[in-house]
Amino acid sequence: MSTVFMLLSVQAVLGALDNLWHHELQAKLPLRVSARRELGLHAAREGIYSVVFIGLAWFEWRGVFAAVLAALLLSELMITLADFLEEDRTRRLPPFERVLHTVLAISYGLFLGFLAPVLHAWSQQASAMQGITHGWVSWLCTLYGVGVLAWGVRNALAAVQLHRRAGDVAVADSPMRLHSTKPATLVTGATGFVGGALVNALLRGGQRVIVLSRDGRQASAMFGPKVWVVESLDAIPSETRIDAVVHLAGARVLGLPWTASRRRVLLGSRVDLTAALVDLMRRLQQRPRVMVSASAVGFYGASPGDSFERLDETARARPGEFQSDLCAAIEHEARRAEGLGVRVVRMRLGIVLGHGDGAYPMLALSSRLGLGAVLGRGLQPAPWIHLDDAVALIRFALASPRLQGPVNAVAPDTPTQALFARAMAASFGRRVWLRMPAAPMRMLLGEMATLLLDGQNAVPAAAVEAGYRFIHPTLKSAFEDLAQRSAPQAPSTSRAA
Repeated sequence: MSTVFMLLSVQAVLGALDNLWHHELQAKLPLRVSARRELGLHAAREGIYSVVFIGLAWFEWRGVFAAVLAALLLSELMITLADFLEEDRTRRLPPFERVLHTVLAISYGLFLGFLAPVLHAWSQQASAMQGITHGWVSWLCTLYGVGVLAWGVRNALAAVQLHRRAGDVAVADSPMRLHSTKPATLVTGATGFVGGALVNALLRGGQRVIVLSRDGRQASAMFGPKVWVVESLDAIPSETRIDAVVHLAGARVLGLPWTASRRRVLLGSRVDLTAALVDLMRRLQQRPRVMVSASAVGFYGASPGDSFERLDETARARPGEFQSDLCAAIEHEARRAEGLGVRVVRMRLGIVLGHGDGAYPMLALSSRLGLGAVLGRGLQPAPWIHLDDAVALIRFALASPRLQGPVNAVAPDTPTQALFARAMAASFGRRVWLRMPAAPMRMLLGEMATLLLDGQNAVPAAAVEAGYRFIHPTLKSAFEDLAQRSAPQAPSTSRAA
């Protein structure tokens, strides 16, 4: 049995890696309506594994019970095959995930091969669940079993929640309407945090939407037949009527270190696609009316220390700072569309707060656990915007001819980072006790630490002047709203002007 338990441990460790890295951090399955069936399959498989881990740790499955265990193991095999088909239908798996799945399949096959003679020997005995112990191995397998059972319950609850959300989605357009002459809104980055919320809001408003996505299967599974999904702008015919373009795509800025190669990826993922969008506009028979291109308040560079200089849209960039140079390059490329007669709105987003992705989920978890922290001196400005307002402001920009040029997409209330952390903790009835010194953060993160230790006191002057009214103008209002939402919800824009 030692080989059997060793292979079970391999399954447990590699399965946990696959769940955490691919399903949670990369694909974020519990937040995708399109992943509800996959999560249901995962929950069923994890339920079987919990029985196998604990059952083999403490019992010999004799007689008819050996057949029951064999049936469970074969059921797991069928569920895994169904899971493979569902994954191929709904998303494009990265190479490492495919390799990991192959290793898991081989390991499971070896496990079945070594367990088969044991099951055969048990089947020849009188039917009974005979208690047995394997010392510390039994306790280790019990730990595996409890962990995988908890994860399975969590996935089952997420699947149920997503099934309910799927029922609330707007009625799908028929495929015939996708290529109709009705003007459309083209959205890049639609499977992302803000992009997904925006597309759903546009669909609820009865608008026709075209989505550009590198993973067409994921986008199609996420939005269904409600949208026309393309993986290349070349797939859009020149006669297509595109009324508006919203450009949100781009690699995540906060994450991997800003090495030279990473900077090229960050720049290329935004600037190259912006240039391609301008080329599309140039060849369309009828040019779009407006383009909203996402930038960030990082355009203004890093305000050192406790600088709270008010930065409206007339403030200048800071050449030589990467975050400023990146935003400036994006905006420079977007402005080329103005030469085609397109109204261009350069949306400079602050920290977007909402369920599902972005900064809020991890910060909220830390605050719930009493691990909220002041970063550095905590005096740096922390510009933010609620997801509801981010979506509503983009829609406001699309509909408002008066709004053009740079727009600070931030709430009017800009606190210090220390006040930001304390307000979030207070929304969960907690306090902030921890402080992270600036020096080690700068040493570990390099220039990327400026995103955490320096800030910009950006003010939404252009939006307010154009008549936009914030749904959540204060940090207290935003955190209270988010804390009350027990699960990710579609953003409400009914209160936006």
